[in-house]
Amino acid sequence: MSNVSVAPEFTRWLNTLSDLNYDPARGVAPHKPLLLLVVIDLAEEGKLTGALLRRDGDLVFRFNSYWRIVSERRRTRPDAKLPFYHLKTEGVWVPLENDGRSAQDRNHAVLAQLNTSFWLCLNDPAFRILARRTLIAKYFESSERAELYSLAGIVVPSDDIAAADATRFLASNESEAKRDAKFSVRVLPAYNYTCALTRYRMVSVDGTTAVDAAHIHQLKRGGNNHPTNGIALSKTSHWLFDHGFWSITSDFQVIVDESRFEEVGDDAYLLKKMAGRQLLRPANALFHPDQSSLAWHRGHHGFASD
Repeated sequence: MSNVSVAPEFTRWLNTLSDLNYDPARGVAPHKPLLLLVVIDLAEEGKLTGALLRRDGDLVFRFNSYWRIVSERRRTRPDAKLPFYHLKTEGVWVPLENDGRSAQDRNHAVLAQLNTSFWLCLNDPAFRILARRTLIAKYFESSERAELYSLAGIVVPSDDIAAADATRFLASNESEAKRDAKFSVRVLPAYNYTCALTRYRMVSVDGTTAVDAAHIHQLKRGGNNHPTNGIALSKTSHWLFDHGFWSITSDFQVIVDESRFEEVGDDAYLLKKMAGRQLLRPANALFHPDQSSLAWHRGHHGFASD
């Protein structure tokens, strides 16, 4: 995921974008996510002045153009009026008639007053990246996603990353065991079952391993199960990391709080000897540790920001 800090208001609206209302009997409808992608484009171009959105020719043209990407599975004609009016149920905006009164049907909804908080988020480039990735991963099929990522200037992620993007900001009702299993199966293969600190690799023929999928930003303190919030660590390295004896800089260097402990043993096993070395990272850069998670870990354990 993008290496940015996720502010509370970002999380609020990304959760909303992850859980758009649609009729499940007809499958995942693309109307709302497509219009939201259009609105993100307009925000990026500075066209949402005064947090006011107009259902004009420009908006409709953009919506119809995006619709061509999904036309194979939705053979109805595109109609921007539908999502323009019905997105009111998500609270992102209030549809209005031309005279500024609240619109009571889709045909009279020609303006929309954006929620101020949502509008401010849209004006932040970091939010726009996260919003696009969330919408594309959650509501579109694989062939559609590839084209949408390209239009948004986003490198097409692996299926594992896309699956994680789709639910990163969505509250999960899965059991802890299932969440842990999904997290591990994404993180450990990405690191080839190799400890990012020590380079120790171990996976047995029966599929067990001495390497853990460790959360960088702890779950109990607001972290998530996105694979970029994880690194592969041997069990000792994991314990030392969780207790803040070492951390990771923004350029992926190992930093050690040498004042907090004493140790003896062969040099190859000493944590203090690890200071300054580069963290092992996956070959696929999309699985590299997220910068906001690294910053949280440094701050939480009292390491200086860099």
